[in-house]
Amino acid sequence: KLHNIFFMLVAGRTCHQVLLPNHCHNLTLQSPHLYEQLQPRLTVNNETTSTSFPTSSTLTPPPPPLPPTTTTAPPEFQYHQAYPRNYQFIMDNEDLCKNQTPFLVLMVTVTPQNTDARNAIRTTWGKDKVVQGQTVFTLFMLGLSKNGDHEQQKEKLQQENLQHHDLLQSNFIDSYLNLTIKTMVIMDWLATRCPSAAYGMKTDSDMFLNIDNLVKMLMLQGIPRQNYLTGLLMWNREPIRDKNSKWYVPVELYPDSLYPTYTLGMGYVFSNDLPAKYVEISKLIKPFNIEDAYIGMCMKKLGLGPTSPPDPWQFQAYSGKFDRCKYSKIITYILGSSQQLIDYWTELKKPGDPCPVKEN
Repeated sequence: KLHNIFFMLVAGRTCHQVLLPNHCHNLTLQSPHLYEQLQPRLTVNNETTSTSFPTSSTLTPPPPPLPPTTTTAPPEFQYHQAYPRNYQFIMDNEDLCKNQTPFLVLMVTVTPQNTDARNAIRTTWGKDKVVQGQTVFTLFMLGLSKNGDHEQQKEKLQQENLQHHDLLQSNFIDSYLNLTIKTMVIMDWLATRCPSAAYGMKTDSDMFLNIDNLVKMLMLQGIPRQNYLTGLLMWNREPIRDKNSKWYVPVELYPDSLYPTYTLGMGYVFSNDLPAKYVEISKLIKPFNIEDAYIGMCMKKLGLGPTSPPDPWQFQAYSGKFDRCKYSKIITYILGSSQQLIDYWTELKKPGDPCPVKEN
């Protein structure tokens, strides 16, 4: 079925997230080398190829069948495959918000095997639990390994979670084309496990975040506590119809010629009343594989729209060489590796003014 084609086993980043010239022409790619490094690839039998049109054999498996003691057939998906309550958490930290009320919850999408990214974040921008006097949680959202080695990873992940208490894992296949599922599962967790939080942020594991600046922004007078979505805004974006593209979206999945205005998936911030509204309204919206544009569709269906940040410059995509002064002022940057995050963070946090006045 065409409405199922995006639930395939492919890794990568959407075209508007790598800033392809024909889709994100208003953003400047400052590091071509980084662009090549971050382009998504489809690996089949250890060979890297371009993405072909998916087949039904690679669909994300449905929820587990009913116990063998019953003769009832396995249930169909409720609403559609991206509806989050079709999936179950197999690892959870559901009591986190019962003991504390966070101001901000950072929800990081990461693959199960990417321990390096999680550890880098834990030692950098995810380290502090109190920022600018506000409680901040950093949690990692995982699915099941697309490589089929879930059982081998299970014990490692359990031990990691026992140590850090920051992993959330649901039983969908963790792949780029399932990122809409992953994002909606994040929204459902916030709606059901942490509704008392003031704000949430969905971000990626290859990001540099300046949480101090983010919290300062959210504490500004006039920042709404309801119906608020902000980040790097994307206007007038066209779906890619080229079947040879890794980011192909067929008309049958998304018939409109333009996406609604949305916030780039590298990192968008929202008031925490929205996740429950997204989950509810998503029942009426056919899913497609561009997760941030799908959130934009949810906003449109709700009669809402994203808001430009107080200082739009703070939500940056790619940067060139490291600039300590610039990194002290921004909120987001996409990086090339976990080691780069550690190196940049160490440089930013060293003693001294990051923006010294230059003598004439």
